[in-house]
Formats: sequence, C-alpha cells, structure tokens
Amino acid sequence: MSRIGKLPITVPAGVEVKIDNGLVTVKGKNGELCEKINPRVIIKQEANTITLSVPEEENASPRTKRTDNSLWGLSRTLISNMITGVSEGFTKKLEIVGVGYNAQKSGKTLTLNLGYSHPIIFEEKDGITFDVPDQLTIIVKGASKQAVGEVAANIRGKRPPEPYLGKGVKYSGEFIRRKAGKAGKAGK
Repeated sequence: MSRIGKLPITVPAGVEVKIDNGLVTVKGKNGELCEKINPRVIIKQEANTITLSVPEEENASPRTKRTDNSLWGLSRTLISNMITGVSEGFTKKLEIVGVGYNAQKSGKTLTLNLGYSHPIIFEEKDGITFDVPDQLTIIVKGASKQAVGEVAANIRGKRPPEPYLGKGVKYSGEFIRRKAGKAGKAGK
C-alpha cells in the first residue's frame, strides 16, 4: 500500500478540479493545468476531497503490486502539485556569484551576463515569470512545478558553479563543494 497515495487531497476554495476519463484539469487564480493520469489509478472526487486508489488483485505478481503502488503515489503527488500550483504557485531562487556576472530584466526578457562574449537571453513564456530584485538574484515563478524547475535548471546550466572559486549561477542555499587550488613549488 502506498503511504503517499492513500492520503486524501483537499481542494481549497477558488480551485476547480475536473476529472474526465483519466485527464485531470485544475483551474485556479494562477492559471490552468492538465495532466493525464495512468488508467490503473482510480480517482474519486467527493465535494472538496479527492482520493486515489489502485485495484486490489489477489493473483497479481509482486512486480505489478510494486508498480501500482508507485503509480498511485506518483499520481497523488502530481494532482496535489497541480492544485498547489494554481492556488499558491511555485518559486525557485537563483543566486549569481562572480565579478562582472549579473542579471537584468526588461519587459518580459531576462538578460544574463555570465562572462561570455555575448549576453544570454531568456523569455517569459508558458506561465513562467522572472523577478530580479537585485542584479545577483533571480526568482523564477509559475504554476507548474516541473516547468519552474526546468527553467531554473536551464538558467543554472548556462554557467554552473565551479569548485575552485564558486563562480557561476547556483540555487539559493546550494552548497558548493570547494577544491584546493594548485600548491606552488616550495623552496625555490
């Protein structure tokens, strides 16, 4: 039995959930999200709670039961994240470390100067927005947890932090494991 999958999901006020043949559509103040759920998972909606279950089969192999439990927990988490996303939203905070490295936002365009000969440009799209409180901080916001994480990973991937000086783009709170530089020749 899935420990996560058996937990009921409470739908907050202002969020509308539609379940149609495995397709779950969630609407809220931050937008609309859709997700196709595996047909092995049974979804029931009663008033403002959603419960998920999987079929109980006596003759099922251990592998099938394990797969069903995995799908059960995954489906519950996906639906819960969709509800949280359209009601509250998700954010990822990135920090820029390095002399001359900075970020600017103009309109819907994020421009990064990361030590290359050209600026790196990201556009706001698909419900993802950027906030730049100062030149060394970027906040990625959106309703979809996956999309927010993917955009933040793409930004970080343009100049990942290096282990010697720690220069680059890193997640807020990320620990960079540092290495010692070359030791000079002693005694000359």
